[in-house]
Amino acid sequence: MKKKQLRRIKIKKRIRGIVNGTSEKPRMTVFRSNKEIYVQLIDDSVGNTLVSASSVKFKKTKSSTKSSIALEVGKIIAEKSIKLGINEVMFDRNGYLYHGRVKMLAEGARDGGLKF
Repeated sequence: MKKKQLRRIKIKKRIRGIVNGTSEKPRMTVFRSNKEIYVQLIDDSVGNTLVSASSVKFKKTKSSTKSSIALEVGKIIAEKSIKLGINEVMFDRNGYLYHGRVKMLAEGARDGGLKF
């Protein structure tokens, strides 16, 4: 493995030791690939995924950027979770730096009404 990947895994393990989701306050975890971004709300006490959203279904235009798409995905996950009655989550950045697409996704979720 590359040094960067090992660093992310080390940070991820440290975060997961602290962040734990329940049914009232699930863990909002982010996965970022080179092209797409995925987000899930997970209840760790049972091991269920409650809600998920991703950028796969978005139509990408020349004017849309990865960050703007991440913002929209954040708004979608907030909308879906509020329909289920979930207003508060614990944010798990999954070892990624809170910068760029991860930050935009979090801001989109906050704009949509989620608290974390």
